[in-house]
Formats: sequence, structure tokens, C-alpha cells
Amino acid sequence: MIDYDVLLEQFKLIIKESGLKYTKQRELIVKYLYDNHGHFTPEEINDALKITYPDMTIGIATVYRTLTLLEDAGLVTSISFGAQGKKYEFGLKKHHDHLVCKQCGIITEFYDEVIEKQQHEIANKINFKMTDHTMKIIGVCQSCQNLTLTRNNS
Repeated sequence: MIDYDVLLEQFKLIIKESGLKYTKQRELIVKYLYDNHGHFTPEEINDALKITYPDMTIGIATVYRTLTLLEDAGLVTSISFGAQGKKYEFGLKKHHDHLVCKQCGIITEFYDEVIEKQQHEIANKINFKMTDHTMKIIGVCQSCQNLTLTRNNS
């Protein structure tokens, strides 16, 4: 994984090139994503930062704008949940895909060499130059399946 100081320098350059002002609030958003593994809504990030830095004023609009900037720069990635919005994760880690439980919302990351190979083969077969991809499999996790079974057996 990339060193945080290198990431911070990249972020400062992105801010400068975008004509924006570098702020401590924006830095804390980057640091939160770097330090925490997982997938977070802008609201979850904002709430966590308010708890961790109660004296720092961080508006939700700043979180949204910073996440958009980071995503455009390829430093974070997002998973769309339609009307429910997006969840963001640090984007400079090894490629992976996602399993998303439609009941509890848990996101499980996975990587499968066969799937990766097949995607490239399909693209090549139809003369399509694939530059990236995202896979999101939606279903019901084991915990929610067990919960449903328990309720049905009661």
C-alpha cells in the first residue's frame, strides 16, 4: 500500500491543480479513508470525524466535494446503491470485486482469477478494449440467511 506521506503529497497536488484551497478538514477525510478499511457513506465519514475531532468544523458538503475530487483522481472508489447513495473506499489497493447483502448492507471483498480472466476473454472476443471494471454481486449474506431460517423455524 502507498505510504501516507506520498498520498498526502498527491492529494495536495490534486487540490492545487483543481484550484481549490488545501484545508485540514480535507486532509482529515483523506486520512480517515487511508486509516480505515471498509466502505463508508459520506455521512458515516462525517459522523466519525465529528466524534474523533469534536473541535474541528467539517461540513457534509466538504465531505461530498472531497470524495468527488478523490474519486475523479482515482484515489478512492465508490459502490453505488442507487437511491441510497454511494459508499467509498480507499482506491489504491489491489483490485477486488464486491458481494453486497441486500438485507444488512454488509460488503464483502473478493478476488477470483477465473472471473478476471473470463472478463478479459469476453472483451477480446468482441474486440473491446477493457480499461477497468467493477463487479457487484447482490444477494443475502450467510448471517441474514441464518436469521431468516431462525425466524421461519420459530
